[in-house]
Amino acid sequence: MKSFAPVAIAIVVLASLQVLTSGSQYFVYLSLLVGVNVVLAVSLNVINGMTGQFSIGHAGFMAVGAFSSALMSQTLNEYRLGFLPEAVEHQLFFVISLVVGGVLAGGFGFLVGLPSLRLRGDYLAIVTLGFGEIILVVVRNTPTLGGALGLSGTPQHTSFFMVWFTVFIVVLFARRLLASPHGRNLVAIREDEVAAEAMGVDTTSYKVRSFVVSSFFAGVAGGLFSHFQSIITPGDSFSFVKSMEIVVMIVAGGLGSTTGAVVAAVVLTLLPEAMRALFITIGGDNASLAQSIDQLRKPIFGVLLVVMMLTRPQGLFGTHEIWDLLKRKKGAAS
Repeated sequence: MKSFAPVAIAIVVLASLQVLTSGSQYFVYLSLLVGVNVVLAVSLNVINGMTGQFSIGHAGFMAVGAFSSALMSQTLNEYRLGFLPEAVEHQLFFVISLVVGGVLAGGFGFLVGLPSLRLRGDYLAIVTLGFGEIILVVVRNTPTLGGALGLSGTPQHTSFFMVWFTVFIVVLFARRLLASPHGRNLVAIREDEVAAEAMGVDTTSYKVRSFVVSSFFAGVAGGLFSHFQSIITPGDSFSFVKSMEIVVMIVAGGLGSTTGAVVAAVVLTLLPEAMRALFITIGGDNASLAQSIDQLRKPIFGVLLVVMMLTRPQGLFGTHEIWDLLKRKKGAAS
């Protein structure tokens, strides 16, 4: 019951927030975007942060989950379950589609994780990068997946509750994983793989597991993304640039820190939008001036990241977690 209590509280809080925020479409859209990026960042942190492997093809696993879950959802949408209310039926099909997307992405993660048995560092990064590009080429040349024009007609079942409940589950999983013997073995591999293997850690098995787990949640994030976009295309949403955005999030937050990944994902997703709104306000009614100022958004964003890496290269939280800091303060106070 003690373990289930946080889940029950999260369900009540998120359901209440969904009702309260249902009137603001722009806020809901931003919250969905932020939630998907948080899931992606926390999942990639399992590979890059906890295990110390270097993957830069995370958007590829997201693409697998996005297109497979969208296709599954379109297929299930043709069927009806007469014994269930329509709203419940849609959510049931939605969850099934997310699981299918996650499982398929996890399967590809297993295939990509196999080369990590012999590769590490830059070589592993090249393998994951190649995987991401292969997925995009396959999608562009597969008519069933929409080809270069993209896949449309996916039911828009993603909600504030579903996205942030997924965020809660992923963060809870990451916390429990890090505190478990499995998590300690992953950290041991990150710190010194040779020493970990000498102490009896099955490094081969654990590295592949980290890829599978991370890829599964990336596929779920892709499924959530595909169910609130009217059309998904094999373009910017799943490109190498998207993969690097996720890498930047976990590096800025602190490799190995789930808290850092969450905070950095939120900040780095909202900051460009806040800068765009600010520059549009400065430009006023002059559309050309507003557009010219908005072009400075990405360079300024890049400069801020460079300054942060120069002043705090270990990231916002380093390898620390906010719950560890709270425990220390509580112990010091007592």
